[in-house]
Amino acid sequence: MTQQLAGHAPAPVTARMENHGNHMLKVAMQTGNDLFARVGSMVAYEGFVQYEPNPPAVRQIAKDWMTGEGAPLMKCSGDGLLYLSDYGANVVVINLNGDGISVNATNLLAFDAHLTWGVERVKGLAKFAGQGLWNTKISGQGWVALTSRGKPIVVDCGGGEDETYVDPDALVAWSPNLKVKGKRSFRAQSLIGRGSGEAYQMAFSGQGIVVVQPSEDSTDRLRVRG
Repeated sequence: MTQQLAGHAPAPVTARMENHGNHMLKVAMQTGNDLFARVGSMVAYEGFVQYEPNPPAVRQIAKDWMTGEGAPLMKCSGDGLLYLSDYGANVVVINLNGDGISVNATNLLAFDAHLTWGVERVKGLAKFAGQGLWNTKISGQGWVALTSRGKPIVVDCGGGEDETYVDPDALVAWSPNLKVKGKRSFRAQSLIGRGSGEAYQMAFSGQGIVVVQPSEDSTDRLRVRG
């Protein structure tokens, strides 16, 4: 039986964050290098790891989370290996090198606690979504893990004049330097997007990437205040 299960054993640690298969995140924990992770995402750990739900740093920033739901994060600290997942969703690991990413809160799994982060309004969308959309922006030098309902596609906007259009229910993350605006087309509302209820898309332009998941489940959409 041991030989039959050998292919599922943890691989040697090669980075702070890495995938174990497509649906699990492995984090190499070290004292002084804390982690913020989604509450309830821990599935296993080795060594000595402590957890603090809703730590002061999260409570302070959550005051700006205008949906009133706050950030469902816990602080993880200690030494060992930590395994995280989110109900079998695909895990995408990103190593920020002084740049940033804007993430849908429902797709945020974990990130290094020393990174700069906060909740911000997505500009240019207020007239389409009432008070607008709110996302989590993370920047600096460190690691971030996202989830996707299915294998995601990463679209390079290329910096040209053409825009990239995405159904809001399928959006995971994007480069924060991209320009964002809303587009609505009532003529095509029965043809575009299964979850939106109408043909409302987000248009991205500039130099950067957009991460899109195949699921358009409305529970995965960006937080909207109407």
